[in-house]
Amino acid sequence: MPESLQIIKSPNDHRLYRHLVLDNGLSVLLVEDKLASQAAASMAVNVGHFDDPVSRPGMAHFLEHMLFLGTEKFPESGEYHAFINQHGGSNNAWTGTEQTNFFFGINAEVFEESLDRFSQFFIAPLFSLELVDRERHAIESEFSLKLKDDIRRTYQVQKETVNPAHPFSKFSVGNLETLSGDESALRDELLEFYHSHYSANLMALCLVAPLPLTELAALAKKYFTGVKNHNLIKHHPEVPIYQTEQLQSQINIVPLKEQKRVAITFSLPAIDPYYKHKPLTFISHLLGYEGNGSLLSYLKDQGLAVNLSAGGGVNGYNFKDYNISIQLTEKGVTNLDTVIESTFEYIELIKTKGMQEWRYQERANLLKLAFKYQEQIKTLDLASHLSINMHHYDVEDLVFGDYKMEGLNVSETLKLLNMMSPSNMRIQLISSELDTTHQAAWYHTPYQMTPIDVDKVKQWSQPRIRPELSLPNANPFIISDSVPRTDKSSNKVPVIVCQEKGYRIWHRKDDEFNVPKGHLYLSLDSIQAASSPRNAALTRLYVEMLLDYLTEFTYQAEVAGLSYNIYPHQGGITLHLTGFTGKQEVLLALLIEKARERNFTQDRFTLIKRQILRSWYNQARAKPISQIFTSLTVTLQKRSYEPSRMAEELESITLEDLHEHVRSFYEKIHLEGLVYGDWLESEAQSLGKRLDHILSLVSSPSIESERELVNLAGHGTMMRELDVSHQDSSIIVYYQSDAASAEQMALFSLLNHTMSSTFFHELRTKRQLGYMVGTGYLPLNRYPGMIFYIQSPTSGPRQLLEAIDEFIADFNYAVMQITNEQWEHTKQGLVNQVMELDPNLKTRGQRYWSSIGNKDYQFNQRELVVQEVVKLTRSDLIKFMMKRMRTKHCDRLVLFTTGDSHGNLEPLTSDNMITDLRSFKQNAIKFSY
Repeated sequence: MPESLQIIKSPNDHRLYRHLVLDNGLSVLLVEDKLASQAAASMAVNVGHFDDPVSRPGMAHFLEHMLFLGTEKFPESGEYHAFINQHGGSNNAWTGTEQTNFFFGINAEVFEESLDRFSQFFIAPLFSLELVDRERHAIESEFSLKLKDDIRRTYQVQKETVNPAHPFSKFSVGNLETLSGDESALRDELLEFYHSHYSANLMALCLVAPLPLTELAALAKKYFTGVKNHNLIKHHPEVPIYQTEQLQSQINIVPLKEQKRVAITFSLPAIDPYYKHKPLTFISHLLGYEGNGSLLSYLKDQGLAVNLSAGGGVNGYNFKDYNISIQLTEKGVTNLDTVIESTFEYIELIKTKGMQEWRYQERANLLKLAFKYQEQIKTLDLASHLSINMHHYDVEDLVFGDYKMEGLNVSETLKLLNMMSPSNMRIQLISSELDTTHQAAWYHTPYQMTPIDVDKVKQWSQPRIRPELSLPNANPFIISDSVPRTDKSSNKVPVIVCQEKGYRIWHRKDDEFNVPKGHLYLSLDSIQAASSPRNAALTRLYVEMLLDYLTEFTYQAEVAGLSYNIYPHQGGITLHLTGFTGKQEVLLALLIEKARERNFTQDRFTLIKRQILRSWYNQARAKPISQIFTSLTVTLQKRSYEPSRMAEELESITLEDLHEHVRSFYEKIHLEGLVYGDWLESEAQSLGKRLDHILSLVSSPSIESERELVNLAGHGTMMRELDVSHQDSSIIVYYQSDAASAEQMALFSLLNHTMSSTFFHELRTKRQLGYMVGTGYLPLNRYPGMIFYIQSPTSGPRQLLEAIDEFIADFNYAVMQITNEQWEHTKQGLVNQVMELDPNLKTRGQRYWSSIGNKDYQFNQRELVVQEVVKLTRSDLIKFMMKRMRTKHCDRLVLFTTGDSHGNLEPLTSDNMITDLRSFKQNAIKFSY
């Protein structure tokens, strides 16, 4: 096992890294993380849907599914999933164009046993004949789930309009049609595909655990040397992704959801060779600029566009699609030529005036700082990310490669910029009102492809830069370096440092993560915020108007790593500010100053209002399961409303109404804030006093807004049907706790933890009810609860509810059959999950802020819940289920939709239906806090 070069890591990274190549040619990255409570593994296989046989679209994806369903050593199809879940872990996989990634995280003490199971996927999978048909139905369910997904529908159009000889043109997902035929023959093809594509020399394995590197090396060798090496060499065809006639073309696509967007796409070569200098990152840095003089600023001023992003697009072994994606207004669609012409002028500006080292260094500096103070991520995410990097970067850059910018390579950058030309371009226009001539296969997307007029191409090829366009000035927010303060925190949890009537500021100085960053949360509660659907719509409109207005003033700060978000909630609005602490106060001052101006224009008002309406109306076209998830909180939270209901109100709202709402919103305010990170207590106190002074100028103190939740006790099984047009049916069954106690939290979370993998295995894998199948622990307004959910192409809501009820009724017996050892393992798995260490400042800050929102002012709710979990016995869980969940008349809420294809099935009906949501919520008894 030869060792490699030294792997470059962040000075802020406590982990140790080592790269090995096993005797069978398997590339392995070992990561020793002494602070981790969970271990993780990820295998990235250099095989994807590009490798699918022409006669079998979806084969790589089908194989990914089948690998989970039993191996020679562990033949039970649900054993792997159950083992991972029992020991507090999670697992998943995905199939991409050229890679398939399998990964899991688990309690560290059972890492070896999990690797024994995981490695067998790549050594001796069973591909059981009796599971072939079942799993191709799972593929069909997954395909069916996304039939109305505009991203998939657009992606398929792109596939149909590329070179048919290029593997990108293949249908990637697969379905019953592409995987049809005799099961035995299909299994033979599956085995043939596995043996001819899965080989140790095409795999990259990453192991992360709180174990010494020597032990990890021994585990890798012990469990993965058995992976066969067929010494395979990849042979993708060396043909261009686009034929000549497919360039200089415009593709019109009609979406299901209301949207207006153009993607200006340039065909570039593969980008892996450029990773050390990152010329496209630099180009995107300039093209995506949003401040005064930018392309977006100009298009917004002209009323042509709403937002812009540069740099996205698919890429692969011999191609990169570079996208400039612009969200258009109606005027932008009709004046598309102006949008495109302006884009080429800005590209010309970058070519002629942007090739300056200081501009490149601004972007490089941001990555340098981000790497120097790299924040840790969960072991599972780290393992998956690094295993993919192993296919793209030199060994020494496996960790550093994402951040590396070695200097401006002018010739390399100009070469790519010169390829961003009208002759090398495709335009993809997405809008509802477009002429089309074709329907894409599988997703039936209407589209049309036409050549771009030669005169237009000629005109765009000779850009004259209009005076409104200019490159950004030096960014005042970018700092060359920053050092965290070494002051220790005098408190183990946040404490109140500033409190008066109507406001309260919490603070804790971080002394663990060693980064010069801070998180600042400010929640403004107003009784006016969401007291009615109209007020909730006005508050959302205010937030969106404010974010839009602030963009130009704050973009430079955002680029420099000082980000912020403003979002509405049940009680008001929250501002979350994060980034390097040296400039955070400057940004906050700027935000407050601009927010108080409220300089909203009629043009922007009309545009933003239309955007929000489009978003709310589009909710009706989301997949059924998404719609009923939204409706669950709307049904139960007093101050949550259906998007369609708020849209009704928003239609008639004027700019004057908005100004009046903002005035009344600020009349009485309650402020709650958290300052966490590299902030000193004295700074937090000063900030609190300044905020108090600013608020006193516009408002008077108020109490917190109540967060009220419908109490389902005594109602029995309540049902609500949503009218959703989709071929699938869907259902959510929600059980609610009657107390917000640690004991109830422990019972609901342990029940979910115990049930989840069995529910998934029984109803998804065995009974094939659908692709979206699961359970979840769901606390609402502090009250714990549990949900069961299914979206099904095969069964109506009545059959789905019967299947869920049958599962719950039978589960008592399953709990009785668990051995004492398994029960203790299950509980310990949950304990480890609940008490998982915060990997970074962001996660810790989010946890503190959630605790404040939940009135967990001792910040010890996790510990109290764990104490209760440890005490629980199997009989406690069985009694709890018998009392709360066994009968069909128990208190619960059932939300459902009936699929268009299930009208012939027996419907789900009840005498206890919610037909008037407003009346139901108004009259219901509620919990409040």
